[in-house]
Amino acid sequence: MNSKYNFNYFQGSSFSDLFAEDITDAGYAFILNYPATASWATYPNTKKYFIQDGSSEATKTSYDKIFQQEPWKNLAVLGNVIPGIVTSLPPKLLVDYWQEHFGFSYTNIEVMERSLYLDDLNHSDRFDKLLTLFPFDHLKPEKHAVAPDTHYYLLNKATLAELGVPHPKYETYNLHQVHLEEINLPEKFPYLIKTSHGLSGEGTYIINNPSDLQYCFEELRKYLDIKLLDTIIVSEYIKNVVQNYCIQFYINNAGDIKLIGTTSQLVTSEGNYLGGIINYCKTDTNQFSQMIAAIGKYAHQQKYFGIIGFDVLEDKDGQMYVIDVNFRVNGSTPLCLQRYTLLGLGKELAKYSNNYRLVGSLKSILVALKPELDSKDLIILSALEKSEYGQIYTEIYGIISGRTIEDIQRIEYKMCRLL
Repeated sequence: MNSKYNFNYFQGSSFSDLFAEDITDAGYAFILNYPATASWATYPNTKKYFIQDGSSEATKTSYDKIFQQEPWKNLAVLGNVIPGIVTSLPPKLLVDYWQEHFGFSYTNIEVMERSLYLDDLNHSDRFDKLLTLFPFDHLKPEKHAVAPDTHYYLLNKATLAELGVPHPKYETYNLHQVHLEEINLPEKFPYLIKTSHGLSGEGTYIINNPSDLQYCFEELRKYLDIKLLDTIIVSEYIKNVVQNYCIQFYINNAGDIKLIGTTSQLVTSEGNYLGGIINYCKTDTNQFSQMIAAIGKYAHQQKYFGIIGFDVLEDKDGQMYVIDVNFRVNGSTPLCLQRYTLLGLGKELAKYSNNYRLVGSLKSILVALKPELDSKDLIILSALEKSEYGQIYTEIYGIISGRTIEDIQRIEYKMCRLL
């Protein structure tokens, strides 16, 4: 899409810098975890702002992902201004590493008791407004930095057609008004069925055959049984895809836009997100500027401010389709924020992944990979030690960078030897 727009890249490296001009009117903090619906959730989102994070207790997104790994990843690049709300303190070794390699103080980490944190925030005189990734049922509406009804509406996958961007054809169905068996499904495979507010790929089903459809309907019925689903989307499947992009930008309260970056997304054959890779020099986010302008204009009309990431598929004919828009911090946002740090070191390629699993404690890994960490060939965003069959291993969310793809492969090979 050709465009008259030419947006500028954000020059900072933290969320505090991004949000700085929009958080001067009150006391702000950032709740870094998503809401959950599992049995362990003290404040489950089961009343109004439904989130599809697993159709049964066995498949719910885990505590360590929602309350540890994901929040810590964003905490690493939070910066010094915005207090970051977490319910689980990162390991001291990890914070020490962050202090050395990111240069932030991390004195703004606010650790709150998980069984009380939303009640405490509701009654807090210190924090007037809370930035969130998703609205919380148990947080007062006036405490949300973005009106929760608006945020929930924007996060609904059915809102895509309102944004003024090219997108796959789709139909929306309210499952309280129409039975699953009455839905007008496409005559030919493949196609997609999505729940309205699936978390991290949950609730997205690629339908290639009758067996896939049967499994999907079983999952949807489970969601209906536990009363966590209203709306589904039946979407065209884009074929002959040659690129899968995630474009990210920030829109402020005045409606001004700053580019954050564009990644090529890494996904499994089932569509589950694995991470992203970025070329800071060769991937020009401005090629998507008309889409950015349209989405930004709509967001501003809805009084949304903050980070927006949208996923675009490009087919072999060069046609672009926006398939999802996330009005929140995205998985690879910390990767995009490393633009000027890594370019200053001569590294134009970088890869973010959330599925590195290395044998050994965090301490041993920091020692074994010290040369790579010192040179920022490897940047650790989150690290969580676990034990299995008596063996300690560490799950890492991290960034690998280099001048060439071979540099990245070399670092990953060394990390694989720690498996």
